[in-house]
Amino acid sequence: MKIRIKYHTDKIEKLRYIDGVSDWIDLRAAKDYDLKKGDFALIDLGVSVMLPDGYEMLIAPRSSTYKNFGLIQTNSVGVVDESYCGDDDVLMLPVLAMRDTHVSVNDRVCQFRIIKHQPQIEFMECDHLSETSRGGFGSTGRA
Repeated sequence: MKIRIKYHTDKIEKLRYIDGVSDWIDLRAAKDYDLKKGDFALIDLGVSVMLPDGYEMLIAPRSSTYKNFGLIQTNSVGVVDESYCGDDDVLMLPVLAMRDTHVSVNDRVCQFRIIKHQPQIEFMECDHLSETSRGGFGSTGRA
């Protein structure tokens, strides 16, 4: 698959897989940011992309983003569909600073992957699903 990309700066590394060990690709800050605890910012990621029809991009923080920068991604996971494809549709990371922090140009702050759109789903209402029920919450089955 080929994805068209426009770089808005020459200060960040080009997108690439990390040593072939992950199918997520890192995105980098295109500018320097000095944030105080409680500040909200849109971190400019320095790129615009044109996704193929039928695909979307999921953007999530890296596992080290909070440890390194004290930043939380405010939309939890960003979803970019193929309609966000113009030259000025620059990818941004919405963050909340949980401590005073500095982000430098080219710092890896989040990551993305490309997936196919979910297929059309038809919901069928019923009175009974299954004899098996774990109860509780989440994967543990406990409240």
